[in-house]
Amino acid sequence: MSSILTNPSAITALQSLRATQQALANTQKEVSTGLKISSATDNASTWSIAETMKSDQGVLSTIGDSMTVSSSLLNIAQTAVTNAISVLNNIKSAVAQAAQPGADTAKIGTSLTGLSNQLKSIVASASFNGLNILDGSQSSFAFIASYTDGGGSTASALNTINLTATALIGGGGASPAVAAGSGILEAAQGTGATAATDFTNLSATDVASSSVITDSLTNADKAISDLTKYAAQIGATQTTVTGQAAFVKTLNEALTNGVSSLVDADMNEASTRLQALQTQQQLGVQSLSIANQNSQIILKLFQ
Repeated sequence: MSSILTNPSAITALQSLRATQQALANTQKEVSTGLKISSATDNASTWSIAETMKSDQGVLSTIGDSMTVSSSLLNIAQTAVTNAISVLNNIKSAVAQAAQPGADTAKIGTSLTGLSNQLKSIVASASFNGLNILDGSQSSFAFIASYTDGGGSTASALNTINLTATALIGGGGASPAVAAGSGILEAAQGTGATAATDFTNLSATDVASSSVITDSLTNADKAISDLTKYAAQIGATQTTVTGQAAFVKTLNEALTNGVSSLVDADMNEASTRLQALQTQQQLGVQSLSIANQNSQIILKLFQ
């Protein structure tokens, strides 16, 4: 039945054209933004998952930067301890030289004082970003290593790699954790030594007699032993931090790929779909035009 009030063919063509234009608008949005899901209205569930992953990714990126700083701090401390061991070896050589009959202990004492000052300089300069692992300013360090997202249902947490600090020279910082005079280099006393040796304040008195020389050598060996153990501890912590930093970087990249797979548009598919929809739009317009001609046909019947 033909009607001048209702044109079913035109209505059907219009509905089809409207659906095509909506799909075309969505595809054009994908092409322009590069995203198939850019807001919660596109897909609430997937958008929510992607936003959570992006949030975690941001935290992990910050943790990665922090671990770079931590690694640098540990590397500086490791280098400083190694240099301190080298200076102690020079001290041992100077002390042993003083045991030689006829040695000029006054000049050796001057050399020892210079080496003591070098030790103090090494510890004081082993600072990075305002932190010093060697000066007794802190008793421990907690390096951020990972993040656990509780999702709001449980407590979120920052996990750490811990290092118990050992002072080479105490009394550092505004509120030192280790008192001055109690560091490895300040109060070294090996087994059999009658008194401790302060290697940060050496002078000719530390080579004044054979017994003092023996104590100085014994205590130097004790200090070197303690420094070697601490260097190994720092090195192990640095290895852990470096390995964790590599893992965090890999995890961050995995999250990036995960978010991409959820929200990024397939541009090959989108461009192909765009061309198809543009063709459908043109055909829809032509179909609507044909359907609207029905009223003209009815008019001719009354002529």
